[in-house]
Amino acid sequence: MVRKIISKGLLVVAAGCGLHSTALAGGLDRGGYNIDLLFDPSRFAVESSATFVMPQRKVKNVRDIRAADGDLDSPPFSFATSGVEDSESYFVPRIGMKAGIGDSADCMLDYSEPWGAHAAPGRNWAGANSNIETKVESRNYAATCSYRFDAGPGQLRIIGGAFYQEVFGFKERQVVPDIAVPGTGVGRLDLEGDGWGWRAGVAYEIPEYAFRASLVYNSEVNLDDITGTLDLSQVNGLVLPVTGAQKMPDTVELKVQSGIAPDWLAFGSVKWTDWSQLQKVRFYCDNPLVPLCASPAGATSLDLGYRDGWTISGGVGHKFNEQWSGAVSVTWDRGTSQGYGTQTDTWTFGAGVAYSPNQNVEIRLGGVLGVMTGGSSGTVTLDGETYGADVNYDFDDDLVAALSTSLKIKF
Repeated sequence: MVRKIISKGLLVVAAGCGLHSTALAGGLDRGGYNIDLLFDPSRFAVESSATFVMPQRKVKNVRDIRAADGDLDSPPFSFATSGVEDSESYFVPRIGMKAGIGDSADCMLDYSEPWGAHAAPGRNWAGANSNIETKVESRNYAATCSYRFDAGPGQLRIIGGAFYQEVFGFKERQVVPDIAVPGTGVGRLDLEGDGWGWRAGVAYEIPEYAFRASLVYNSEVNLDDITGTLDLSQVNGLVLPVTGAQKMPDTVELKVQSGIAPDWLAFGSVKWTDWSQLQKVRFYCDNPLVPLCASPAGATSLDLGYRDGWTISGGVGHKFNEQWSGAVSVTWDRGTSQGYGTQTDTWTFGAGVAYSPNQNVEIRLGGVLGVMTGGSSGTVTLDGETYGADVNYDFDDDLVAALSTSLKIKF
């Protein structure tokens, strides 16, 4: 009986530990994939969560190094070269529903927004020929089920599922200075694509010790028919339909948690994300009368140049009483930039509390404060491709903060 009482308290702590998503990770990671709700011991559970992330990245010593499209850090332009905001705050929602089927099966439906990015330094910085505003968003609709059976002192759980994903966004940049053309000289790329993915995994649980170890693989999503438009109406009057293809990354995540003392829990995770799939995402047009469409390198591209991402997290949780529990954690995320871009290593420290006024309701609130390490972005060559040939800049260590809240109803 004592072990079961300990177990119940630690499971509440474990739920609170899931407050901090991977919304601060590199690449295009926003919320990533999360199936923790599938493990809830209740027969039915509904959960909604929201995370608001506030990165404070600024760049300095900006140098426009491609004079062909206007030397924006020299007269007559002399655009801003320091103190330029290179990040925007963003919101990450998630909602899920879980149901137990019989004594051994569980299924979950959820909506999330796993990928995204938003950088909007504007038209008045010296790197406007590289980026005025870039925004990528996603929607993910998933169904995941598991079947568990006795194995030794605990239970082995087999996990499988599928998801449908939509990715869309735009990019604007100063193609030529506005003094060179009748329009603004700004070009805009709009795009959208969709595809399917799947997941598979295993987990081993010993509930009386609040022990769980899970290993889950999420497949890549093949966006093999990205469509959009390249709007050059403010440059040369053209609006061109474009097409492209890209695979969103596959991931592998290992999570472990265990009770370590009465009402105390230790937890940790390691996640790998195949961001190196995203290098130059090229877009092509099919118009024999437009020279731009004849280029084998495409009419335009999104230059990312990422390397694989690694995220390692660990922490402890404690149940204070029947209503309150809390957790603290530390996370390291390896930056995905390789000398081009601002995605360097990030260290974050999180704390959260979970309040259960009764056995059917859980309310959680958490906060994260972290450091995005400094560095520089310049011209680099990766696998024979050149990146950063338009602007160079530096950046210092910068702060990032996030707030997260969630509500779970179970019965």
